[in-house]
Formats: sequence, C-alpha cells, structure tokens
Amino acid sequence: MNNKDNFAEIDKVNDVIKRYCDGLYYADVEKLRDIFCECAVLKAPEIRRTREEWLALVSRRPVPFEQGEQYNYKVISLDIVGEQALVKLYCPLLGREYVDFLGLLKELGQWRIVNKMYADI
Repeated sequence: MNNKDNFAEIDKVNDVIKRYCDGLYYADVEKLRDIFCECAVLKAPEIRRTREEWLALVSRRPVPFEQGEQYNYKVISLDIVGEQALVKLYCPLLGREYVDFLGLLKELGQWRIVNKMYADI
C-alpha cells in the first residue's frame, strides 16, 4: 500500500470513528447500528453485550447533547495493518470517562467496527 492509499484508509477509519462519536453524543442508534458489524460484541470487565443489547441501552439512557455535555471525544491512537484497524479513543460520556478500544475490519470495501472493549479511567 502506498502512502496515498494509506492516507485514504486513515480518512475512512476516522470517518467511522467520527460517526461513532456522533452516534454516542446524539444517541443516534441507527448511525451506530450502521457502523457496527451485526456480530460485534461489546466488552468491559465482567460485561459482555451484543450489538443489539448495547443499542437498546443507548436508546434508553440520557442523551449527552441534551444534557449539555461538551463534545470531547479524542482519538489517542489509530493503527492500520492491511484490512484491520485498532483505534484507542478517549470517550467522556454522561459524567464518566472511558477509554474505548475499537477493532475494525474492512470487508466488502467498507470499514466496520467488529469489536469494542471499554473501561472507566
């Protein structure tokens, strides 16, 4: 992969992460569903959730935008190797601070999140 191709892939992964952050901030379940693989599992210590279980929780919780929270999500690191990517994301949400590790795969020409691990910091 040449540098131009690599920059294009970085932009595509960053676009998915931007949609992820927007989905969290506005509690946009459809936006989140679109960027997560249907078989994705969300994991935290002692917690395992399917994509649909997690989206149901997102739909019922307070909406950060409506709560007046600032939009302060930050990519800490992004690594791409071939058609896989790992993003480490600082994710303040509803009075707590998380670090998310998002695993993405490029399949059928599209980057999607296949795994999310997260923990309070």
